[in-house]
Parts: sequence; C-alpha cells; structure tokens
Amino acid sequence: MSVVGHLLRATTFAIMMIEIGSEPTTAKYTYNSSDISYLSNGIQFPVFSERSDNLIVEYNGAEGVSEMKWFAGLYDQHNWFDRLDKIPEKTCKEDMAVYLFNLLNGTSWAAKAYDSSGRYSGQFFFGNDYWLGSMSLCYELQNPHTNSEVPPFDFQFYVAKIRININANLTPVTRQLNLGQCLPKSCKISDVKTILIYEKSRASSVSIVNVRRVPGDYSLLTDVKVQIVGGCGLATVFIIIVASVVEVSLKNRRNKIGHKDVEFQNNNIDGGSKEAVVKSQEIEKQKNNIILRLLLSFSALTNGRKIMSVERISQDAIGCIHGLRFFSITWIILVHTYLEVFAIGRNKSLRTVTERGFMYQTISNATFSVDTFFFISGLLVTLIFFRTDNKKIKSIKQLSGLEIFGVELRKFTVMVFYRFVRLTPAYLFVLGANEIIMRYIHNNSVFSPAILDHVTCDVYWWRNILYINNFFPQAEFCMIWSWYMANDTQFFIIAAILLPIAVRGYKHLKFVAIFIALLMLLSWITTFLIAMRNDYVARVEEPFALFDQLYDKPWMRVGSYLVGIIIGYLLFKINCQLTLKPMTVVFGWTCALTCLGTLVYGLGKEGLTVPASAFYVALGHTAWGLAIAWITVACCTGYGGPFNCIFSCKLFLPLSRLTYGAYLVHPVIMCLTSFALDGSLQLHNVMTIVIFFGNVVVSFMCAFLISVAFEAPAVNLLKVIFN
Repeated sequence: MSVVGHLLRATTFAIMMIEIGSEPTTAKYTYNSSDISYLSNGIQFPVFSERSDNLIVEYNGAEGVSEMKWFAGLYDQHNWFDRLDKIPEKTCKEDMAVYLFNLLNGTSWAAKAYDSSGRYSGQFFFGNDYWLGSMSLCYELQNPHTNSEVPPFDFQFYVAKIRININANLTPVTRQLNLGQCLPKSCKISDVKTILIYEKSRASSVSIVNVRRVPGDYSLLTDVKVQIVGGCGLATVFIIIVASVVEVSLKNRRNKIGHKDVEFQNNNIDGGSKEAVVKSQEIEKQKNNIILRLLLSFSALTNGRKIMSVERISQDAIGCIHGLRFFSITWIILVHTYLEVFAIGRNKSLRTVTERGFMYQTISNATFSVDTFFFISGLLVTLIFFRTDNKKIKSIKQLSGLEIFGVELRKFTVMVFYRFVRLTPAYLFVLGANEIIMRYIHNNSVFSPAILDHVTCDVYWWRNILYINNFFPQAEFCMIWSWYMANDTQFFIIAAILLPIAVRGYKHLKFVAIFIALLMLLSWITTFLIAMRNDYVARVEEPFALFDQLYDKPWMRVGSYLVGIIIGYLLFKINCQLTLKPMTVVFGWTCALTCLGTLVYGLGKEGLTVPASAFYVALGHTAWGLAIAWITVACCTGYGGPFNCIFSCKLFLPLSRLTYGAYLVHPVIMCLTSFALDGSLQLHNVMTIVIFFGNVVVSFMCAFLISVAFEAPAVNLLKVIFN
C-alpha cells in the first residue's frame, strides 16, 4: 500500500476511536420443533459449532427509541466507530477505521462494500432470517477492470449466526439471523465477532453463535476423499472410453468381413472365402474371450442403447410398473423441491400459507410414493424368481435334506451377492461425491445447511454400505434419503430366504404364506404401539414426525413389500391372465382410487386424533400397497383402460431404468444448486414448480451418466461372471 494510504489509516484511526464499556453475559435458548422438515425453516435449530456465550450490550442511547426503530438500524456499519478500540488486531482496527471514514464521506468503494453487506430489509416477521447481502458483489468491488475506484486493501465476506429475541410480543420464539458482512480481510473471525458483540441492544436477548469466513480454508485439491473419488471416476471414464473404442473397432471389422463374404458369394472367389472365414473365426474367438467380454461390459455405446431403448417389451413383462416408477420418483423430487426452496426462502411464511391449502397434502403425504417402490420390488423379485426357478425344482427334490440346504444356501448367497454388486458401485460413488459436495458447500456457501453429511459420512459411511443405516438415529445419518435403500435391501433378504422355500412345494408355500401373514400382522401391531406410546399425530405440517421411531423403520414399511410378494406369486400362477366381470372391475377401481385419495387427502387441516393417527400410520402403507396392487393387476390383465395406456407408455421405459440413479443423486443436485446461490429467494409456488422441473431434468441426466458408468457395467459383469 502507498505511504498516503498508511497515513490515512493512522490518522482516521486516531480521530475516530471511542470506547464503550459494557461486558457480555449469557442467555439460554429453546427449540420449537424436532421435525426434520422444519430444519429448512432456519428457525431455532441447533448449531454444531461454538457456544452461544456472547451477548450484545444493552442499549444506552436516547430514551424513547422503540424496539422496532432500534431493530431497523441493527448492524448498520455507520454506527460502528465507537467500537473500534475493542478490536484486538491492530491492522484490522486501522483498516476498519479507513473503511468507516470513507463510508462516512461517500467514497465509491466504501459505499459498495456497505451495499454488499446484509442488514434489515423487511419481512423478518414473515420468516426472513437471511440478512446476507451479496458475497459475489463483495469480491467484485475489488476488481479494477469493472470499478473506477477499488479499496486500498482486500475485503473478505463473513457470515455470522445470531440468535435474537426482541420481546415476547414481536418474537414469541427465538429467531436465528444469518448476517453477511463485507469487511477488511485483515480482520480475523474474533475481530468480527467483537465488532458484532458490541452492538447496542434493546432486545430481550441477542447472542453471537458463530462467525465464519466465506469461502473458508477447505481445498478440494488437498482432500484425500476428492482424490479417491475423483481417481475412481477418472479410471471408470478411461475404461469406458477404451471399451467403446474396442466395440467400434470390432464392429467395423465385422462389417468389413461381412462385406467381403457377400462379395465372394457374388464372384465365387475361393481365396476370398477362406480369408473371410478365418477372420470371422478370429472375431468369434475374441467375442468369447473373457477379458474382452469384461471390458466390453463398460462400453458406453451398448449400455447407452440399452438404457434409452424403447423397443416393445415382451408379453411376460409388467409394462405398467415403468410409468408407476417414473411418477413415483417425480413425486419424491417434488416434495424435496419444496423443502429445498423452504430452506433458502426469505419469506418463509409462504410455507404456512401453502400448508393451509388442500392440495398441499399432495406434498406432505408424498411418503407413500416410496411404498410404490417397495411394492414393485417385492412383486418383481417374486415373479422373476418363480419364473426362473420353477423349472429347476424337480431336480432338487431328488436330493437329500443336507444337499437341499446347501443348494438353498448357495441360492440365497447368490441372490444377495447379485443385488449387492448391482446396487453398491453407483451408491458408493454418490456417497463419496455427496460427502465432498457437502464439505464444499459448508465451506463456500453463505448458507449453513442443517445437513451435516460432511461430518456424518466421514464416520458412519460403513453403515450405508452394509445397508443398516436406518437402525441408527437420524442425527447420525449419512445421506438421509438412503434409508430407502436400507429398507429395500432388508426386505430383499427376507424375500431371498422365503422364496427358495416357497418354490419347493405346496406345504412349503403354505408355511411361507403363514409366515408372511404373521410378519405383516406383527408390523401393524409394532407400528401401532410405537405411535400410541409417542402420542403420534398425523399432520400436514409434520410429515417426518417420529423419524427415528417410525418413518424410516422396516416395521412401518414392510407391508407394501409383502403385498408385492403376494401379487408377484398371484401373477405367476395366473400367467398375467384373468377374466373379471364388469362390476368387479368397477368395484376394484373405485376401492383403489378411493383408498389412494383418502390416504393422501384425508388428514384435514387439524390432522387426526391420537388413536386414528396410530391406525393411519400402522395400516396406511399396507393399504397403499393394496391399491397399487389392484392397478398393477388390472393393467397387466387388460382392465387398466386409460391408466394402462399412460403407465405402459414406451417413453417411460428409459426413464424407469434411471429411477434408481435419479433417487440417489437428486438431493445432492438440490443442495449443490440451491446452496450455491448468493442469497435467498422470494418464494412462490410458481417458482417452486419451475425449479421442480429443472430438478427432474438434471436428476435424470445425471442418473443416465451414473447408470452408464456404474449400474449397467455392474449388471453386465454379473452376467459374464454367472455365465
């Protein structure tokens, strides 16, 4: 810096120094909700950082100033001259003095720094707790190419979390502000906290929770996880490129040989025939080469064509499940989109207004969409198992009891191994990418997401890989939405135990049927008792209530999967052919649609009473499975009408294949896109729907890449290995 700059700082600092002497005290805070959906409100959720032990000093200004007048001028940098002597760092004192002096005199760069800092801008009492200013503009003011005047020193953006309670009337519950400040870079976090602590106060309680630099010190290049995940990703891309090039090369050689063979037949040249035959035999040997087959499993050309294929499926396939899958995943993305925008919206009262609407129950009760996936999983694993293993049962009957046990144990092991290898590579990659992205977000975002995957995934990732994470507290979850994969895998293990027994004969089938009935009854009783014990109330406003006790637990979700197993066996027995009377069809559709409508729109404005809520949560998910079961049976036996035309549309085939990847990746995309913003959004339902469609498109695009890179190659490798 120039000598003039140093003299200006020193002179201004000497002139403007004023003391204030009050010391901070302590305050206590309470939290208004443990429901994870309300974490998105940014109001009264725990902050896992520094202790809230610094209170702002009491107001000692002119008498007669109301709380609102004080509140409107809260954290106005024009009033900060009198706390400069409290700053412990000398360079920070001098830079702050220069900045405040230039701000007072209307210097361009100082005005821009002030303008990029956050302050009260209205709607606080309607949920606006984001006083963020603009981080981008804070750094832009230092760009000499776009600014005629630049600061004589570097500026840094800081975000502080501040708990505030004005009075019992204006703030019935303690609120948490997120305050952005563009200040000299020479100021340390302790200096900024000191400046904020000595703000004059007329509130009942105000405390500084923590202050952080944005961006922080985290570096992607030095993170070992980035190197591991990035290395695996690059290695996979390299293998895919090599496999694709090899496939193209083999195809070109095959086409040339075919052309020569045709030419020989036309010209009847003996030498050409021998050459074509030899090369054709070489290609056939290459096709049977195990290493080559393993390599070609990664070809993006073959895998991409398979994923995007809309060729007519076989008559034995259940066509309607593809539409059901697609609409279910879009329903899930819709509810998560609402939680996304609630988390970054400044007018959070829109949530309250939206929840009053009758149609918002479509969002609140989207939990049933997951039960559709459970039903489909149970149906497909049963139907495929009976179709493939029913032909082998005669040879098994000739074996002894110990030999049969060995065969069944091997079959169980193969089923579990096949599923683990098919699902885990994509899951593990997204798991690692999610942890890295969340660490990046917490370092670079002006927001402070309540999602702590950068902490929990580092410690508890092994629970996800073992598919047991749903048995642990929600606070320890890595990828909270992964509870679905854990449940589905646990249900699959149950099916892998029961189905080899059921296929052996009528007595064994009867035993399995009784066991399924008892398991379903036990799940109803367990869920009902837990709901009653915790006084569970089914309400639109709290869709994730009792998350640790009920929401993600297998005893609440297993009913729809068991219904899928039953329907899968039924479709196998009738070979997807059934004759029904018109009245039966009308009755079935009426019951199914009424059941679905009641489950989604039956809560009302006040929710259900405690006993009714317990019955609702205990039986509702099984009832949903039964309603989806009727739709599936009706569509595949010719009684689906327009529903079958929609759900079985060929355009849903590729989208259906991508639902697993879309489910894995869509919350990661939402966090990355929303928390990368420079400030909060003004919420509106129209804006939310637009964001929803964007989330759907980007999620399926990323799902396609994940499927080509991990999911499809895993399936191809398994086919090669088992063949």
